[in-house]
Amino acid sequence: MQHTISSLGELLDNAGTTWRVFDMGRRIQKIDKQTFSQIENNHIPYPFPLQQHAFLAIQFWNSHETETPYIWFLKMPLDEQSKLVQASRNHFASMVLEALGNQLTGNDEAQSQLDNNPYVFTPNANKLAAFNAIIKKELKQSASAYYEHVELYFSGKLGFNEWQQLGLQGIADFAMRLTDTNQDNLIKALDQLPQPVVNSLASTLEHSAISVALTEALYVQFENAVKQQNSENIINYLRMMSNTSATGILERAVAILVTTPTLLNLDIVLTLTGRCWHVLEDHVVALMDYLASEHDQDVFAGIFADLVAIPSLRPHMLAMIRMQNRSEALSRAIGKLFQQ
Repeated sequence: MQHTISSLGELLDNAGTTWRVFDMGRRIQKIDKQTFSQIENNHIPYPFPLQQHAFLAIQFWNSHETETPYIWFLKMPLDEQSKLVQASRNHFASMVLEALGNQLTGNDEAQSQLDNNPYVFTPNANKLAAFNAIIKKELKQSASAYYEHVELYFSGKLGFNEWQQLGLQGIADFAMRLTDTNQDNLIKALDQLPQPVVNSLASTLEHSAISVALTEALYVQFENAVKQQNSENIINYLRMMSNTSATGILERAVAILVTTPTLLNLDIVLTLTGRCWHVLEDHVVALMDYLASEHDQDVFAGIFADLVAIPSLRPHMLAMIRMQNRSEALSRAIGKLFQQ
C-alpha cells in the first residue's frame, strides 16, 4: 500500500476489510458507503454535525481472521460549511498507516497505539449500550445476557416495581429487538413504568426506528406529560419518538411545544434541537424567538450556531436572518450575532 491515502474508505478497502460507518452524534444511524465517500471527498457537508464535529463509529473486520469487529470511535472536525476537514482525516489515516501498515486487523497491541490520538472519543454509557445492541442485531448475534430478564420484565410477569435488577444493556437490546410481542408488551406497559425505567428507555429507544403503532402509544404518554407540565417526561417521550417513521406524529408533538412557550425550558429546547432537528424546518423562527425572549445571548448564539450547521436547516436559519417581520427580541439577538 502506498502511504498516500485519499480516504478512510480506501484505507479500509485496501486492507481487505468489511466495514460500516455510523453517525454517533445526535443519534446512532448508519451512513451508507456512497454517502460516506461523498462526505470524505467534500462533495456534500456532513449531514449530522454536532459541536462542529462528525462523531463517527467505524466498524471493520476481516472475515478470514475473526468474526469480532474492530471499532474506531472518531471525532472529526468540520469546517464552517460542515464539510470534513480533510487535513485532520489525512492525519488520522497517516497514524493508522504508521501503527498498522496494511494489516488493520489481527494485531490488538498495534490497535491500542491508536487509543490516545486526538481524534478518538468515548461515547457515554447509554450510547455504548445502544451501539452494542445495534451491532449485535446487525451481525445476527445473540443479545446480551441481560436481555431475557428485561424482556420478561416488560411482559409484566415480574411486576413493574421490580426494576432494580434491569441492566442498561438489556434495555438497549430490548429497544433494538422490538418484535411484535415485545412491542405489544411495551405498549401495554407504558403507563405502568417507574420513572427510572422510563428514563433508561428514553436513552436507548431514541436510536431505534420505531413503528407507527408504538409512536401513537408514546404520543399518548407525551400528551399526559404536557397536561401535567412534567418536563422530565416531555423530554423522555420526545426522545423515544424522535426516530419514528411516523414523522407527522412527531411534528405534532414539536408544534405543541413551540407554540406554547410556557411549556418550554432550555432542556426541552436542547432535546428538540438535538433529537428532533429533522422536523424543525417550520419551527426554527418560533424556537429562536423564544430563546431571544427568555434566555441570554450566549444561549441564543450557541443554539443558532448548532442549527445553522445542519445542512437541512441552514437555509431556514439564513432565511430567518433576512425576515422583515421579526419580533423586536429576535431582531436584537440576531443583531448581536453580527456584532460578535
